[in-house]
Amino acid sequence: MLSHTIHHGPRILSSVAASALKARRTQTFKAFYATIRSLRQPPPTVEVDELDPRDNDFILSLLKANPSLRDTKSYLANFGVRPSASDNAGPVLPSTILNNSTPLFLKEAPDISVDKQPEQAKPDPSPILSSILNPVYRRTALVKLQGPFTNKQLDSIARGMVYLEKLGLVSVIVVENDQIRGDDGERSALIEEIMRVVSALEAQGAEARPVLGTTVRLGPKPDDDQLREPRNFIPPEAHVFPSDLVAIRSALRAGEIPVLPPFALDSFCRSVRIGANDVLGALARGMVEAAALDDNDMKSSPRDPHADYSQDINLVPLRLMIISREGGVPSYARTGFPHLLINLTSEYDYIRDTYDPSWSNEKDSSLSNLSLARTCLAYMPPTSSAIMVSHRSPSSLIANLITNKPAVSSSLPHALLQGNRKLTRDTPTLLRRGLPIQVIRNLADVDKAKMNYLLETSFKRTLDADAFYKRLEQNLDFVVVAGDYVGAAIVTNEPSPNSSEPISYLDKFAVLPSHQGDGTVDFLWVALHDESYGLGHLFSINPNGGKEGKGEGRDLVWRSRDDNPINKWYFERSSGHMRMGSWVFFWCDAEKRLRVEEGRRANAGLSYVEEWEENRLSRWADVITKIPSVWK
Repeated sequence: MLSHTIHHGPRILSSVAASALKARRTQTFKAFYATIRSLRQPPPTVEVDELDPRDNDFILSLLKANPSLRDTKSYLANFGVRPSASDNAGPVLPSTILNNSTPLFLKEAPDISVDKQPEQAKPDPSPILSSILNPVYRRTALVKLQGPFTNKQLDSIARGMVYLEKLGLVSVIVVENDQIRGDDGERSALIEEIMRVVSALEAQGAEARPVLGTTVRLGPKPDDDQLREPRNFIPPEAHVFPSDLVAIRSALRAGEIPVLPPFALDSFCRSVRIGANDVLGALARGMVEAAALDDNDMKSSPRDPHADYSQDINLVPLRLMIISREGGVPSYARTGFPHLLINLTSEYDYIRDTYDPSWSNEKDSSLSNLSLARTCLAYMPPTSSAIMVSHRSPSSLIANLITNKPAVSSSLPHALLQGNRKLTRDTPTLLRRGLPIQVIRNLADVDKAKMNYLLETSFKRTLDADAFYKRLEQNLDFVVVAGDYVGAAIVTNEPSPNSSEPISYLDKFAVLPSHQGDGTVDFLWVALHDESYGLGHLFSINPNGGKEGKGEGRDLVWRSRDDNPINKWYFERSSGHMRMGSWVFFWCDAEKRLRVEEGRRANAGLSYVEEWEENRLSRWADVITKIPSVWK
């Protein structure tokens, strides 16, 4: 009998497993504390039990984020302390420690107090907390605070903002309250709401500044016609000149979180209320343009190598956070539960067309917030992301900052997603500018030069192009291409001697190194799922130009070298795997057919299951092991 490992569907955590998980978390935290103590001289004398509850919650939130090594490097590349002009280029990265697969970020610099409030004396910060990410290179985030919120809800949100500030991300907050509209006291009520937010932030230990003057101006910017915008893109109805950002810059340099009302200056120099989305869109563009001017000034006049630039903040927004009572964008694929990850370039129009307002119990603003994310991300760097999150999930903001990933991967098996306890109506939606996705079924339509570059760069090997494309001429089923060949999945139909149905084989799955970690891998795998083993389900309907969910799914099989570092990722997404010498053989069961087959197997008994599994695995193995290599 073949030796193999099989898993199907979601797993149920037993009480024993739950106890073990709790014990492991306790051990992880103790190891984390011990590691910090061993690196600090002299070691802190505080005990874990003496931690301020807020500090304890902050550290636990970091541990729960569970970032990978790649996530850690990406975070440190954005927030690591910058050197002086006399040092080598690149950030000075704090120490990175891997303990139980959880990277822990430590600094090697003097402690700097986190909480600074001149009005009242503050206790010294925890030595543990002072050992984490301080100092850091500060970046900015645009935040839409879409109320109304109760005081308790506002306190929870403010705590999340303070945690982000400790990690180096300083929020520029625009406050919106849907219940304050149209009456004579609208302006004073909005200013009162601003002061509530400022008070909530200060109560959590932050310093905040109400910016009540108008920062944005109504009307399109004079050079709007020169911009290259996405299809059907509508620019914000307001704009910002660099000189308009003085108040925001002043607050950021003073270590304060600026809090703005949705006011703008009209053509008669009057301060009028506009939509918060237009304010945020104008700020996204204006802050990016102001940062570009700063860079040009820096290049024309070199910095003083002896000056202190620790208060500098990169104005380019790294994140857009939309915090509301609704949370993420409801999905047609999950009966109203939120989308996990959205590729705005390829999915925006389709989501709008298939949206059902009945999915939301609150006043529906999901589509307007979806449009806001698209507007802001069009101006922000390609690596930036937006998150739509409920006020009930402030800790998810930390995980998003460190990992820049959704709370649950959208490329996991659908059955696993359905049974995942993390997936609730409050699960946040992560949005990226993304890439177009297309499905190609004719080899003549494949750009071979770009495909060659993608495969050779990704695998770091030389392709035998003649042999590779000769095989594809005979066996190609389809190719999924992400963007301009920054990623691709190639699926072939491999003839099976004892079956009329060919084997659906994932011949190549590749993403350029420059796009690994930016969501392209998940976008590509989801499209692969929708065209192969996920066919026939409502959640496989997509606008990628493929079968649009119509047809019968087929089992998808592939092989990978046993030392391939991506195997862990494959384990999580496959239905099962089997080791064959130096190869690991994976498969994903056709999801719709699997439901029928599971019923038959349940009634037939164990002997039928073993025979059925061994027959198909033997058939697959006979074919897959004979596929020749196409590398020189």
